[in-house]
Amino acid sequence: MTDDSFQRTDDRFRNLSSVSGATDPAPAPDLEPDFDFDAPFDRAGTGSSKWARADAPGVIPMGLADMDLPGPPAVAEALERRARHRAYGYTACDPAGRTLVADWYRTRHGAVVDPDWVLLLPCGPRTALRILLETVRPQAPVLFPTPEWGGFAQLCRAAGLPYRALPLHLGPGGYRLPRGPLPRPAGAVLLSNPHNPSGTVWPIGAVRGLAAWAADSGALLVSDEVHGDLTHPGRAHPVAVTTADPAHRSHVVTLNSVGKTFNCSGIPSSFALVPDPGLRTRFAEALAGYGLWEGGLLEQTVQQAALREGGPWLDALLAHLAAARTRLTDRLGPAVRSAPRASYLLWLDAAALGLPSADARRALLERCGLEASDGADFGPGGEGSLRLNYALPGPVLGTVLRRLERLERP
Repeated sequence: MTDDSFQRTDDRFRNLSSVSGATDPAPAPDLEPDFDFDAPFDRAGTGSSKWARADAPGVIPMGLADMDLPGPPAVAEALERRARHRAYGYTACDPAGRTLVADWYRTRHGAVVDPDWVLLLPCGPRTALRILLETVRPQAPVLFPTPEWGGFAQLCRAAGLPYRALPLHLGPGGYRLPRGPLPRPAGAVLLSNPHNPSGTVWPIGAVRGLAAWAADSGALLVSDEVHGDLTHPGRAHPVAVTTADPAHRSHVVTLNSVGKTFNCSGIPSSFALVPDPGLRTRFAEALAGYGLWEGGLLEQTVQQAALREGGPWLDALLAHLAAARTRLTDRLGPAVRSAPRASYLLWLDAAALGLPSADARRALLERCGLEASDGADFGPGGEGSLRLNYALPGPVLGTVLRRLERLERP
């Protein structure tokens, strides 16, 4: 696709600065200018896949998990500096990046991560998970709860691995992980932690229990924690490899990325925390078989800038997301299936919104001009639900709230 066709796509579906009601507010006096998430953010000409999902001019896309907010200035500045040096050849892995990851976990989560556990990967978490599954090649079924990010099922099918979905319990307090022994035999347990699509932060005891069960079953617990650094103020994120009892850590892997946290998923990278040295070696060898070695030119540039300098930006972002969450949940009330405590995803009951369960995505688009993710894409238990992404500038969120008032009209 050419630059011109990128521009045509964005012109057709428009961008945030041209959505009706998204006016330019005065800068917030208590925010640094680069951290002002209420200013319009124009994505025209960037080839945004999120905005390409809009079905007509004026539609606000809220389906794809991609923030319509500017990323940290430290990342932009680091990329500019590196681009000015015209050496773009093969790049060795900087081992200091492992210590940087360990320091990040210590300062942000109070978690003690051994730098030796860290693999710095030049690919996104989805690719990393696929290759990790091929590395362990479980013969018994892969287990994961549902509703859940649809990538787990897709990756198992692509790898030719048997899998089994386990329904989550939904009660008055939101979703709860399955209690008691899980089905045996099991080769691996996959978990999005925090939960995608609901933004639930799993309790420490539940994560520790899953790790113990995996170790006892000879299975591997893989915790996809790409939304973990987006845990809202006042909440703690249980990092699986450090939450697990030390005796069980060899059966646990944590996958993470700066992509979701710092809104830079378009430059795919990730890091894996693999306490078991044998598995770590086999995983690295499997990655090399696909031409993927630790490091990467742009990947390291982005990772290190984000982790070294992105903390203040992230703090401002989390305050913005928590405020946006409150505005939406106050308006939508009982339609919220499980109150989000992390990330920027809202999981809604279509029927409680007055939308037909079988075709809620289309109905929301036609009635409100809002594009959402269909709950059926999240497996059993997701039918009749919608997932909305509320990582939007304040004025655009105001437009969303006004459009949602149309659901209250006969």
